[in-house]
Amino acid sequence: MRILKLWHLLSLFLLGLPSASFAAVLAIDYGSDWIKASLMKPGVPFDVLLNKDSKRKIQSSVGWKRDDRLFGGDAFNMASRFPSDSFSSLKLLQAAPFDSEIVSYYTTISTADVVETVRHTAALKQSDGTEWSVEELIAMQLAYVKGLAESVAGEKVYDVILTVPAYFSQFERDAVADAIEIAGLRTLALINDGSAVAVNYAMTRTFPTPEYHIIYDAGASSIRATLVSFSTDSKTSTTQITVHGIGYDRGVGGTELDRRMREILADQFVAKHGKDIRKDKRGMAKLWKEAGRVKSILSANTEAMSNVESLAFDIDFRSKVSRAQFETACEDLKSRYVQPIINAMTNGKISSDKLVSVIFTGGSTRVPMIQAAVKALVGDDKIALNVNADEAAVLGAALHGASLSRQFKTKDIKLTDILVHDVQASYLAAPAAEGTKSRTITTSIFPAGSKVNSKKTLTFKRKEDFSIHFDYKTPVAPGFPTQLLEVEFTGVAEALGNLTERGATNNVVKATVQLSESGFISVTEAIATGDIKDDSLAGKFKGLFGGSSTGSIDEETASAGSETPIESDTSSSSASSSSSSSSSSTSSTPSKSPEPKVSLKELGTIKLNFTSHLPTITPMTVEEKKKARSRLRALDLEEAAKLRKEEARNTLESYLYRLRDLLDDDNKDTPFKKCSQWSERQALAEKMEETFSWLHEQGDDAETSVLLDKRVALETLERPIQHRYQEIEAFPQALNNSQMWNWSTRLFLTEARQNLTQEMEADLPSKWTKEELDGLEKALKEHETWLNIWVEKQKSVKSYEDPVIETTEMKARAKVLETHLQKLAKRRVPKPRKTKSKTSTSSTSTSASEPVVPTDEATEQEKVEQQVPVDGSEQIPLSQQSHPEELRDEL
Repeated sequence: MRILKLWHLLSLFLLGLPSASFAAVLAIDYGSDWIKASLMKPGVPFDVLLNKDSKRKIQSSVGWKRDDRLFGGDAFNMASRFPSDSFSSLKLLQAAPFDSEIVSYYTTISTADVVETVRHTAALKQSDGTEWSVEELIAMQLAYVKGLAESVAGEKVYDVILTVPAYFSQFERDAVADAIEIAGLRTLALINDGSAVAVNYAMTRTFPTPEYHIIYDAGASSIRATLVSFSTDSKTSTTQITVHGIGYDRGVGGTELDRRMREILADQFVAKHGKDIRKDKRGMAKLWKEAGRVKSILSANTEAMSNVESLAFDIDFRSKVSRAQFETACEDLKSRYVQPIINAMTNGKISSDKLVSVIFTGGSTRVPMIQAAVKALVGDDKIALNVNADEAAVLGAALHGASLSRQFKTKDIKLTDILVHDVQASYLAAPAAEGTKSRTITTSIFPAGSKVNSKKTLTFKRKEDFSIHFDYKTPVAPGFPTQLLEVEFTGVAEALGNLTERGATNNVVKATVQLSESGFISVTEAIATGDIKDDSLAGKFKGLFGGSSTGSIDEETASAGSETPIESDTSSSSASSSSSSSSSSTSSTPSKSPEPKVSLKELGTIKLNFTSHLPTITPMTVEEKKKARSRLRALDLEEAAKLRKEEARNTLESYLYRLRDLLDDDNKDTPFKKCSQWSERQALAEKMEETFSWLHEQGDDAETSVLLDKRVALETLERPIQHRYQEIEAFPQALNNSQMWNWSTRLFLTEARQNLTQEMEADLPSKWTKEELDGLEKALKEHETWLNIWVEKQKSVKSYEDPVIETTEMKARAKVLETHLQKLAKRRVPKPRKTKSKTSTSSTSTSASEPVVPTDEATEQEKVEQQVPVDGSEQIPLSQQSHPEELRDEL
């Protein structure tokens, strides 16, 4: 019901807007276990996309069955037969260093082979030796979802918004963006999954007073808690969503619970049968699937039976698992279930008494021991189950993406999100004297909790080229590096020299650092800037009141923490205010240089060159992405060709069976038998048997073109029979149409000639001349004569003989007569001559003497009175048609 209300609300905004100007927006919630997608497009109901099996979520798996690539549940189920060719839980490996802890963990839950890439990240290898990067495998899944969306939208889909965990580092976000690009999509935005759920929660609600809620997302890969506040402005009806704090645990989630359940089952197998199933890949893949099933059963029951036929070593496995046994195996995780909530509230500095509710989302929130732990912390009364645990994130992401596209008008919701990790900048200070060792200065740029979509400016008093290193204060995950970005600034000395020549003083270097809405950190601008003294009278007065005093920030001040970057929304209104900001230890974002004026010398600014590179985990290069895109395109083309071949083979085979049924039918009165000759049926039977034999022997190896040629050869033999049948079916309607226009034309001529005679006697203008009516009558007689002759000839034609008169020719000749008639019938009445005595008479006679012609504008009453078909599609009763008795019987 809430989805229906949401769609209704959204429809109100979309109505009346030109749909031609809209582009579709695809939202994807890419999880470790499941993918959910939603399409935002005018005319398409706002809901979750269905896969080809009409399921609302897709297994996050891709795999191969020999040469056939599979997606979703098909790929996941293939792991039990092809354990090295089925790849799942790929989200865990995004941008992960090959020697990191998460890669080692992945090898304990997956039967796939993990290898190292040239970028020192993880890749996966098929049984035939083919290696795929994680970005490529995820891109395949995104392209699959893209195809589903395009089949619904009826057009190409490019823009996508994708959910990511708030704790994802820039390394992982770069990997997501690379996968999106390889899939042929454009990144509209990346949105934190907790924030997406908050948008979905706010879409159908208003908040007269501010409310604090925690979005508790227990997913497969981790547990996240997002502390958000909701408030609605009563004047503008704008709803503001603000994220205050985030807590998370990467090591606890549905995947870890599945792993522990599989360990229980594996131990039972070893204890019962004395064989180590952990050495059997197929057996462990089967147990992984069974562990997920048993875990789901235990969420609603205290016991569950496990039953796997031929699990390993030709042994059928049967066992019982209790909920208590499972919870005992997970006892050490109990405190970790709620720690993200505690961390989120601590980071957001909100006490529990201000908390309205904890909103459950994510599949693992259905696990009883997780529910019990959260209830014990916040109380049973604060647990909220008022969003769809599986679909809230993707629906919220779709709504947010629609608002970002600037093509949709949705409910006005403002979202303010935050950064999870501390980001700092470090650089070498200028040496105090020659030969002395430079010291490293470190300053916090974006501390944890900084708002996204903001800019900060660093100011340096440097004379030579230098570099800045941007790092995470602590590792974002075990085994991940802290070095994030290195930026080198060049041309500093030359730019400062040019400023000095212009008379500038207090020359400094400023670098603008941006934290984008999607969580990416980058340097967007670097300038050398200084103050140029204004010697005019106005400038002296300005300096007298402190408007021209300037200062600078050196490395010592920065290291002490006084070089505090300012967000970009702090703008300066004039050159003097910008100069004043420069004098303090805090710098502001430089404003755009105003247009030069003759009476005033403005602040000098010179842009600097800078280059950025990633020193540790590098995203894919342009060439690498092109190569990956080419590999995926080659796969797509190969699969498309294979699909065309399968369709051609299946079509040919079904056509052969249909022909055999027609030929083997013992009933001699079937339309096929009545419209065909014995020799034709014999030729078809011989060709059919020959094709059947060829298909069974060579059909699997045949090219698509050969399969199509085989079908064309059969259709060529059948086409005359099919044509006769179609002509017999269409003949009555074509004859009826021709007779109708004959009758209508004759009726028109009768009345038109009467009117013409009356108008000539009354000396009134007429719509037609006698020659025009004679020409129409000539055309009518020619058509009647032709029709009568050939209809009589058609009477002697048998049903198995080719017709002597084609219905297409009948329609074409009738159309000629119709056009001739309509041309005269639609002609306007000429204006009467200006004679006083005959004006009223002319008006009366012309209005009363219109001949009746079948037109689309005729009223229903006129149709009844005239007994004339209006559009030519109604048939004259069969008793009035002059067609053969044989054809009438066929009907």
